[in-house]
Amino acid sequence: METVLSSSSRELRIGDGNPFCVIGERINPTGRKIFAEQLRRSDLSRVAIDVDEQVAGGAMMLDVNMGAPLCDEAGLMVGAVRLIQSRCDLPLCLDSSIIEVLAAGLDAYQGKALVNSVTAEDERLRAILPLVKRHGAAVIALPNDESEIPAEPGRRLELTRKIVDVATSTYGIAIEDIVIDPLAMPVGADTSLALRTLETITLLRESLGVNLTLGASNVSFGMPERAAIGAAFLAMAIGAGLTSAIMDARSPQLMHAVKAADLLTDRDPWGAAWIAAHRARQAAAP
Repeated sequence: METVLSSSSRELRIGDGNPFCVIGERINPTGRKIFAEQLRRSDLSRVAIDVDEQVAGGAMMLDVNMGAPLCDEAGLMVGAVRLIQSRCDLPLCLDSSIIEVLAAGLDAYQGKALVNSVTAEDERLRAILPLVKRHGAAVIALPNDESEIPAEPGRRLELTRKIVDVATSTYGIAIEDIVIDPLAMPVGADTSLALRTLETITLLRESLGVNLTLGASNVSFGMPERAAIGAAFLAMAIGAGLTSAIMDARSPQLMHAVKAADLLTDRDPWGAAWIAAHRARQAAAP
């Protein structure tokens, strides 16, 4: 199963047989006080820097979140989409919990976007899925609802089935355009949580065959040496069936882990990409 996304000039395919999809997480004011203040002044200059750094790091898609408090999030989303699309040809993942912001971003976007995100709550399904269908977009779905973020993989599968059924049967969205986030939780809170996420990934892939993504940085939140934890988790998750992640494309440690996993799971035939990247680093070294 392939999820096909695009900008105005580039197509991206997520799924088995394709390289693991790195979705750059950096264009997001969460935890970035200076960036949030810039957005409140409608200053998008930092976005241009974040785009360039993530493209240089090897991102294949960019997540765009303009959710700074006390700002015109819809207007900023439109401005950011236009700026990013003038600066690079990567497809975009439009990230907001506000329907009007997603609608504004989708109206401005050229190509087939990924919408981040919808949950199994009935109200959210009714609000977001018609928007996704109308714009011919794809959507990230999270298996939680108004009553719980379930701990058990089996319950996450049940909620995923609900989302897939409503999206495909009620709104006519193709199953390949539904990318599931299995809910990565921080191991700093409970060291068993990463194992549950891995179990959920395997269960979803075996049961539904859907493509999967997650916020890779969630796993290491609150822990020291976060890149090492993230790199180990990504390799394990890719082995379990994860096909993309929202992550820091600027991190060599994370990017090396992803590319090594591509090699070891036969997504890099004959190691061509691994060898080419190694040679490029050698050539760039002083």
